[in-house]
Amino acid sequence: MIDPKTLASRFPGDFLFGVATASYQIEGAAKADGRKPSIWDAFSNMPGRVYNRHNGDVACDHYNRWEEDLDLISEMGVAAYRFSIAWPRIIPDGIGRVNEKGLDFYDRLLDGCKARGIKTYATLYHWDLPLALMGEGGWTARSTAYAFQRYAKVVMARLGDRLDAVATFNEPWCSVWLSHLYGVHAPGERNMEAALAAMHTTNLAHGLGVEAIRHVAPNVPVGLVLNAHSVIAGSESAEDKAAAERAFDFHNGSFFDPVFKGEYPASLVEALGDRMPPVEEGDLDVISQKLDWWGLNYYTPMRVLADPAEGAEFPATTPAPFVAETVTDIGWEVYSPALKSLVEELYRRYDLPDCYITENGACYNMGVVDGEVDDQPRLDYYAEHLSVAADLVADGYPLRGYFAWSLMDNFEWAEGYRMRFGLVHVDYGTQERTVKKSGKWYRELASQFPKGNH
Repeated sequence: MIDPKTLASRFPGDFLFGVATASYQIEGAAKADGRKPSIWDAFSNMPGRVYNRHNGDVACDHYNRWEEDLDLISEMGVAAYRFSIAWPRIIPDGIGRVNEKGLDFYDRLLDGCKARGIKTYATLYHWDLPLALMGEGGWTARSTAYAFQRYAKVVMARLGDRLDAVATFNEPWCSVWLSHLYGVHAPGERNMEAALAAMHTTNLAHGLGVEAIRHVAPNVPVGLVLNAHSVIAGSESAEDKAAAERAFDFHNGSFFDPVFKGEYPASLVEALGDRMPPVEEGDLDVISQKLDWWGLNYYTPMRVLADPAEGAEFPATTPAPFVAETVTDIGWEVYSPALKSLVEELYRRYDLPDCYITENGACYNMGVVDGEVDDQPRLDYYAEHLSVAADLVADGYPLRGYFAWSLMDNFEWAEGYRMRFGLVHVDYGTQERTVKKSGKWYRELASQFPKGNH
């Protein structure tokens, strides 16, 4: 086990350690105080979509237990909390009336963080689109981008005075490709045209959101959280290397290129451009406004081979076998070197601002035994990946902070409650929280900060 004090000594004294959650995964209270359904409420209640038809109706009951949960964060000694705001609580129909009680909840949450000296990193969209917007086409409809812009304005006007930073979106890859092309997440579409439309609407919404935030709360640093994929060719063959390049353009370039270069990747436009929605004049200027920071969510590499099938759809790849022997309980390969090569590659290709690792963690499903949760494999995962983060800082990359995913076990989307990522164990029957071995280790590490050697 890496000694947390030894590891801490490798980071600058003002490095930010935090924990992360998301609204639909922890809040519950799905019908409380004027909240209306999101696409995830609908998706979870459709047979065959989410494991055992689990849903977010109760989740971790954070809506009612937020004080206890903030105490937990405080006791963990971390300096910052990354959470998301639920659009269906604020503007329940997506457009129209603003719900004051929804804003009141986040008022209490932010005041509670400030009272405990916890920095606040909010995400405006972590996948819980108000269900009413599906009537217009959801993320495939351009109008949703303007609805998001107004929502961003409303939130920032009310909460911006107490936010240390804000992100427009969390992992658009998931809410675009996983949700509209692969059908795994809400709304469960499996259609390339729908996915391409969602891609452009989401990118546009991000840009409009940045404008809204800067207009209403100009002092709040604004960023975007991307689950960039570390794309690794499954062999040294020219075909597989070309496949990896296509996969990079598709999985990363579809968001990084418009935001940081003001254009879509040439290979994507060439292969799929005729199926894309109209990119109107000025859209790319709006999308590519300079950001103050960006967030990287990393868990596992993406290994690819060329798909030899005739007429295979772009990016025409198939998965390549894992290289590392360790696999988490959700079936993801543990391979920390890919985190380093990914950051190096992204800074080589793009002019990127300061970075935070906004999610990193591992799924292991150990339960409570005699009041303890021995999740040594998760602790090992954190130690390995934090060691890589320290290397990146030493190499001069502008990495400013790290948020563990997740504070506590929660609703793991299509996997329901059977997959656990928390530093804190949640008994969903009693809502009892138990800090795991990994959580105690992380506390030892985080409690070393902030300190003098900036």
